[in-house]
Amino acid sequence: MRRAIEHIPVSQSDTSEVRGTVTLAFADRHRRRIRLLDDAGDAFLLDLPHAVRLGDGDRLRLVDGGVIVVRAAAEDVLTITCSGPIATTKMAWHIGNRHTPLQVLKDGRLRIIDDHVMRDMVEGLGGVVFAEVAPFDPLNGAYHGLGGGGHGHSHGNDHFEEPHDHDGHNHDHAHSHGHSHSHAHAHAIGEPHDH
Repeated sequence: MRRAIEHIPVSQSDTSEVRGTVTLAFADRHRRRIRLLDDAGDAFLLDLPHAVRLGDGDRLRLVDGGVIVVRAAAEDVLTITCSGPIATTKMAWHIGNRHTPLQVLKDGRLRIIDDHVMRDMVEGLGGVVFAEVAPFDPLNGAYHGLGGGGHGHSHGNDHFEEPHDHDGHNHDHAHSHGHSHSHAHAHAIGEPHDH
């Protein structure tokens, strides 16, 4: 079976021979190790050193040197227009404040995964919502890919985080509504543990 061992972001140039494409929904694009089928139906093993969020156009380097190109699948999304740049900025802030993945389209419109609660919020804030089926490729977070052990944060709202890792430093988040954090961490012996 073919084996993909390296993630190459779309922002990095690469001239490797394309050996196929794999089209995945947003929820299926945060992976480390899984058996997948490319778009031609041929199996390959995604076997990365750590979990990454695969974006549209990213490439997966195969052991033999070729690459498989990642494509964002068309899925149920809400595309949002606002009355102008300031209203769009405010809308993006409200969506981000709810930890909802957000795509900013080239024409300035916003896109989120279809969700009736978010739709009600967006319409309540004056946004015009269009339900459609389209690829969804949201922005990475501000700290995506920076690594490091810092993970102190505080929020005034409810949210949900998937278990994730930072350079081999795994942790799950458990959140209450008042908003304290409970973390399970692995630290090297003698390494300080303060949040």
